[in-house]
Amino acid sequence: MTQLLDLIQTRRSIRRYTAAPIPPAVLERLLTAAAWAPSAHNRQPWRFAVIQSDSIKSELASAMGARLRADRLADGDPPAAVQADAARSQARLTSSPVSIVVCLSMADMDHYSDPGRSQAEYLMAAQSTAMAVQNLLLAAQAEGLGACWMCAPLFCGDAVKAALDLPADWDPQALVTLGYPADGGKPPPANRWIL
Repeated sequence: MTQLLDLIQTRRSIRRYTAAPIPPAVLERLLTAAAWAPSAHNRQPWRFAVIQSDSIKSELASAMGARLRADRLADGDPPAAVQADAARSQARLTSSPVSIVVCLSMADMDHYSDPGRSQAEYLMAAQSTAMAVQNLLLAAQAEGLGACWMCAPLFCGDAVKAALDLPADWDPQALVTLGYPADGGKPPPANRWIL
């Protein structure tokens, strides 16, 4: 238990990486760890789009940045602040050796005629997909890699799907950047629980 707690407590969100590539065998172990997560009905609703090409990462970052700018400008945010936010986001998306877009698919989940149960089924798939991301993050830490989980695809799923030409049933949930850390990241804030 001590090793597991150490792994959990030393994991950080890393946003800066060295240029060192991730060996294919390491990437395979990360994806295998993610796929061993528990899932609703044991249906494994997660799907992973692994991006290593700089040109594809750039295309994805441009599409996501364009949506971010459009949304923020429509909200009336100052253009300079919007541009700075979009530039920072694009730099994060393009600077890691590997990015993984994590999606969920309802293809193998149960289907219902009423909205209440349909929503519950979707939430179970989303929670299952999040558990796969947690396994991925912990496996990255165990391999000496840095990783950062970003939920931006939730705000621009259609742009992500178009940029990556994802299958119609893949619903983007998150983007995980991966690489060897260039810094140690920051520890989380104080505990937030009551016993």
